Amino acid sequence: MKIEVADDGCDPQMATTAANKLVSQNVVAVVGGYCSGATLPSSGVFKNANIPMIVPAANSAKLPAQGYDTLFLINGLTPDQAQTAADYMAANQAKKVVLIHDNSAYAKDLADFAKASVEKSGGTVIAYEAINPEEKDFSALVTKIKGLEPDATYFTGYYAAGGLMVKQFKQKGVSGLFLAGDGSFSEDVIKIAGADNAEGLLITATPTAEFIEGAEAFTSAYKQTYNNLAPGPFSALSYNAVNLLADAIGRANSTDRDAIKKAIKETKAFKALGQTISFNAQNTLDTSNFAVLKVTSGKFTLAK
Repeated sequence: MKIEVADDGCDPQMATTAANKLVSQNVVAVVGGYCSGATLPSSGVFKNANIPMIVPAANSAKLPAQGYDTLFLINGLTPDQAQTAADYMAANQAKKVVLIHDNSAYAKDLADFAKASVEKSGGTVIAYEAINPEEKDFSALVTKIKGLEPDATYFTGYYAAGGLMVKQFKQKGVSGLFLAGDGSFSEDVIKIAGADNAEGLLITATPTAEFIEGAEAFTSAYKQTYNNLAPGPFSALSYNAVNLLADAIGRANSTDRDAIKKAIKETKAFKALGQTISFNAQNTLDTSNFAVLKVTSGKFTLAK
């Protein structure tokens, strides 16, 4: 079997060109899709050519909404992340919840889904706030939230504002848990907040290989192959996607596109690094791969 490579450049136009190149090379299946904006048009090209595509990273809800029977996503979607946060808060008796987003489309989307998930879990959203991520001083907002005595606050924006907010929450002694979305899943959030202030910070994210039990051999082999470079945020997911495709081709016992597509669709409880893959009716994960991480002694760890 031969592997062909094309770069979508995280750019819609480049992605379309790359997809058409692979179609012209008569590939039988595709693994790829990092940026949702580039994956949307390329997935259409592969749909038109009836080429199954397993996407390890891109996770916009717009992708499955297209209804393509050729498209399969193995990364959790925004509603999955929101539900992970809501479940964690509910399990820790956090009933009064504050939601804060940074006005970016992604962060507002996550905050909206989180509101629905919190309310469905029996909690109450006592404040829903938007910030300007360029601000450096959130003291007015922090003081307001302190007065509400929340059980938990969930910030859905990115690490630059997230780190400052964590710091200012800790300094003002705001009650309750502080959670942040995967836009804040960066060592920089700890640096900006300061390790002492970041202690106990919770992050909802797709775990990288270092947090996946049983991924030690993968991490070691990855470093050996790529000059001691540690696996990135979607390295394990890409590895899982390729293994899933190989498994599907084996089960199909064919390189016919329809046979491969059918085998992928019929995947049940495929054991992969950090996830067990089965697909629902929308060809997205039956069980979310999002987890909650916790900052302990200046490092991310899996929250218990």
